Amino acid sequence: MEIAIITDKRNPLLKRREIKFKINHDTGTPKRNDVKGKLAAMLNAKPKLVVIERMRSEFGKRETLGYVKIYDSEKHLKRIERPHIVERNAPKSSRQKAQRGVSRR
Repeated sequence: MEIAIITDKRNPLLKRREIKFKINHDTGTPKRNDVKGKLAAMLNAKPKLVVIERMRSEFGKRETLGYVKIYDSEKHLKRIERPHIVERNAPKSSRQKAQRGVSRR
């Protein structure tokens, strides 16, 4: 999996970096947590401050385009991001704990 940064801009009003990226991969679309970890390492950021907004792959292509935001602090992240995006980017273990607390009928 190769990740290339397409654009990297700073948004001082929302205290975050906004990055568009492209992934070239040999197998299926990579897992969100794998991409998040690799981007955090590449961009010297803490993984808990990295929020992947979207990852889109076209049928038959071995590339994925995505958009990620890296916040300056966890306080800004929780205040600005929508709850379902924060939940989607949470580690798998905390998502499973939250789902166990919800009863399904």
